[in-house]
Amino acid sequence: MLKRMVAFTLGLAMMSVSFASVETVKTKLMQQYPNVKVNDLKTTEMQGLYSGTLDNQIVYVNEDAQHIFVGSMIRLKDQQNLTKDLAIQQHRIDFKKLPLNDAIKTVRGNGKRQLAIFSDPNCPYCKTLEGNLAQLNDVTIYTFMYPIKAQSILPSKQVWCSANKEFAWKKLIQNGIKPTAAANCETPIERNLELGKRLGLQGTPAIIFSTGYTIMGAYPAEKIEQIWINLGL
Repeated sequence: MLKRMVAFTLGLAMMSVSFASVETVKTKLMQQYPNVKVNDLKTTEMQGLYSGTLDNQIVYVNEDAQHIFVGSMIRLKDQQNLTKDLAIQQHRIDFKKLPLNDAIKTVRGNGKRQLAIFSDPNCPYCKTLEGNLAQLNDVTIYTFMYPIKAQSILPSKQVWCSANKEFAWKKLIQNGIKPTAAANCETPIERNLELGKRLGLQGTPAIIFSTGYTIMGAYPAEKIEQIWINLGL
């Protein structure tokens, strides 16, 4: 009898897990805690855990809506901060409104696909990303120099004042060779810093796709290619 009851209980538990969904979690939250307003509830990579926003902060809710977790979800296999990515994704950027004249333009192949990159020349992850971007074909890359490190401001201005901005940027970001040009021209560096703040970019590198989808980090070329496929680009 006891074994049958245990089996029956386990069966119910499995059924409850298999039928759990965003809608059921929403319903439980509304019924049990009507004053707790969790918005944008969605599934995560972790079974039984749902992400949402509470007071403009990313939170996680379990299936029975009895616990809320606050913190970063890290995917161990590649050390990707999924919480950080989620926060960026919730604020899609209007690519068409980006001031592309304030960026360094690089065209490869037919240039059909477009990316906007916010990069700091003294950011090690930005250096890695630059190498990854070099493996992409048929792309137009707009690089916004975003010197959030104080020591990056002057060389960024020197790059902009160089006769060949693209060449000077690659030498700086890839080889650490500072430009010889004087920083005596009008540059968009201050505007870029203000733009990044308005867009909520608290670090570098940032990758903005033409659809507005935004990710943070030194993504490998194959992952960027996969995102293009997923976005239908």
